This record gives sequence, C-alpha cells and structure tokens, in this order.
Amino acid sequence: MIPVANGTGIKWVCAAALSMMLATAASAQTVPAAEQLVRNTTERVLEALTSQRQVIEQDPGRVFGIVDDFILPHFDFEKMSQRVLGKFWNRATPTQKTQFTKEFQVLLVRTYATALREYSDQVIEYLPSREREGGAEVTVRTQIRQPGAPPIPISYDLHRVSDAWKVFDVTIDGVSLVINYRSTFATEIRNNGIDGLIDRLAKHNSERD
Repeated sequence: MIPVANGTGIKWVCAAALSMMLATAASAQTVPAAEQLVRNTTERVLEALTSQRQVIEQDPGRVFGIVDDFILPHFDFEKMSQRVLGKFWNRATPTQKTQFTKEFQVLLVRTYATALREYSDQVIEYLPSREREGGAEVTVRTQIRQPGAPPIPISYDLHRVSDAWKVFDVTIDGVSLVINYRSTFATEIRNNGIDGLIDRLAKHNSERD
C-alpha cells in the first residue's frame, strides 16, 4: 500500500488540507488575497459537507463530487508530480510523465475524499501567511484544533499560474507531502523502475474503487 500519513487524525488533516483551496483570482495584495480565498473556499467545502452529511453517510461516493467541484481545479498536479519524482522526472519519458501524473492525482484525490468523510466540526485557525519570490509564491498557514489534542499546523504552498493560484505542496505538522512521497517513490523506482511505480499506483488506485 502507498501510505499518505500515519494515523486517522493525520489522515483527516490531509483531507482538510486538500479542502482549504483557492479560487482563481489573483491580486496585487498577494498574502491577504490568498488568505481570504482560503477562508471563502473552506467555508463552501464545509457547508457542503454539513448540508450533505446524511446523504454522504448513505452514499459515501457523494464526497467525490465535493472534491471535484471545490478542490481538484486548484492543485497543480503536474508541478507536484515533478517535485515528487525529483531527479527521476527528467529521466521519465513523456508518456511516463503523463501516466504518473494521472495516477498520482487519483491517489491523492481518492485518499483525501475518503478522509474528508471523517470531518466532524474541527476548528480551523488562520495564521499570518508568507510570500516568496516577489509575491509569485505564497505559504498560507493554518492550524486545526481538536478537543483534547494539541493543534495540528497545516500550510499550503501556492504559486501563480497566469491569473490563478495553484497548490503545489501541503505541509502537515512539519511534514511536506511532496518530500514524504518523494522518499517512498524513490525507493520504488530504484527497485522496480518508473513503470513499476506507475503500475503499483494504478493497482492501488483500482483497489480503492
């Protein structure tokens, strides 16, 4: 199995991280705009989860619609795939790059959609964001508060693509999603090659249907 994170709580946080995504408008005031967009989209996702809770309990597949509507458009899966594969990206053929990006996207979306069903009114707090590269990249920082447990910090790295903001990494409790997967995938590639990794992801994704 290709792991995402350890423990149910962290798994839920991964889903929360994926759900707190941005709309496509850019602004000269990069950091405040990014923070506001995260807030607005988070509210829409949580409203959908709350209003459809009974339906989701009866038909868990409904949560995939929420992912498709609010989350999927705001991730740069190609950039994430490039960063995850690291040096192996340049060694991959165009076909391998396309196949890997497709399977990696399916892996993340299905895992997060499944975990998103575990949402139960946790409190989201927003911390000051940080901009880099002259405002072309922004880290939006939040933390999740859960009763009886310390807060879990989550940050989202975004970059500007034309007039849109796209997420290219999520860091949960100090652990980068990209770096976490990079280590796992590098081992698989060294053992079985890029095609072996793609095949294993495809099999894993098909088992989650």
